[in-house]
Amino acid sequence: MPRLGIDIGSTTVKIVILDDDENIIFSAYERHFANIRETLRDIIEKAFDKFGDIEIDPMITGSGGLSIASHLDIPFVQEVFSVATALKSRAPKTDVAIELGGEDAKIIYFSDGIEQRMNGICAGGTGSFIDQMASLLKTDAAGLNEYAKTYQAIYPIAARCGVFAKTDIQPLINEG
Repeated sequence: MPRLGIDIGSTTVKIVILDDDENIIFSAYERHFANIRETLRDIIEKAFDKFGDIEIDPMITGSGGLSIASHLDIPFVQEVFSVATALKSRAPKTDVAIELGGEDAKIIYFSDGIEQRMNGICAGGTGSFIDQMASLLKTDAAGLNEYAKTYQAIYPIAARCGVFAKTDIQPLINEG
């Protein structure tokens, strides 16, 4: 039976459908802009348009997934376990995985079992921080990458806090 994985994060909704041989037959990644249910419904409708009414084995993960899993009576799987399971299947030689979420960052070590660490209450270095910096520079995440390729100078900015980093970056932008 095909499997449906749903990841509802702080900023995005992702889904993937695997066939019986664990091949990806559908995937989607969309920002929800705090409209989680509508975004999830839209993505599910796209999958329905492609596959019709099929029997499927669903699971939900992510920081915003628990309440929806409970509401829909779908099994909830903790994020780190979901990532670890996928990597063991798709990239079994992985030693370390770094996952940047919208508002957190996780690192998973696979040697001698699974050990996970997560930044606490700071979004510095996460997807939200990257989006904020891209917005300040009037580009997107890919544009930041292009800027980095053609850098002319390296400026010191705070590495531990997104608020302090933004405070360091804004005057540099103002200077041109």
